[in-house]
Amino acid sequence: MKTAKYFSSWSGGKDSCLALYRALKSGLDVTLLFTSFIGSGDYSRAHGLKEEIIKAQADSIGIESEIGFADFGKYEGVLTEFIQRVKPLGICGGVFGDIDLVEHKEWIEDIARKTDICPVLPLWNENRVSLVREFIDLGFETIIVAVKTSVMDKSFLGKVLDHKLVDELIQKNIDPAGEGGEFHTLVVDGPIFNERIELDFIEIVERGKNHFLEVALKNNL
Repeated sequence: MKTAKYFSSWSGGKDSCLALYRALKSGLDVTLLFTSFIGSGDYSRAHGLKEEIIKAQADSIGIESEIGFADFGKYEGVLTEFIQRVKPLGICGGVFGDIDLVEHKEWIEDIARKTDICPVLPLWNENRVSLVREFIDLGFETIIVAVKTSVMDKSFLGKVLDHKLVDELIQKNIDPAGEGGEFHTLVVDGPIFNERIELDFIEIVERGKNHFLEVALKNNL
């Protein structure tokens, strides 16, 4: 009997990483990472990461990766097409890093019904702060690469999300999980990584309502 395979909805950030970690620890056979980029392919949605960064993460973790390209409002179709294409490869479910936004969960479950796959949400309905602290205690290292300008100053870009920074965010009444899009992170090391992702910080750019830290693989400029 063939083992059921899963894909991970992979942003490159802490939530998708912790969800993948838990899925792997539970024994799920996750064989593919799927990341959504904007339609032009210049960078990933929300996190603003280059393709080389996502590939370096996948290589370090040891799981194949695939990128989908979607203009605004087109992501559902791209994800659906991806699922339908990989199901013949034995993929029967997807791992998602959502925590407690009900509309997101309902959206995932709707796609899962339409494509006949099993949605797995390892972090669902757990305490946001506890999840972030668990992530840090496990030995993961993640840096802030995007901030919502109306909530956080761009000086937070490039900072490592550690317990001290979690305390600071709480004091400032900022959700340390960033579940409302206050900030996004990039994981560079941890227990599922075989080697650390070494980065060069390039520049800070502004797109829409967010500031992004553009990064590149070290010595790959």
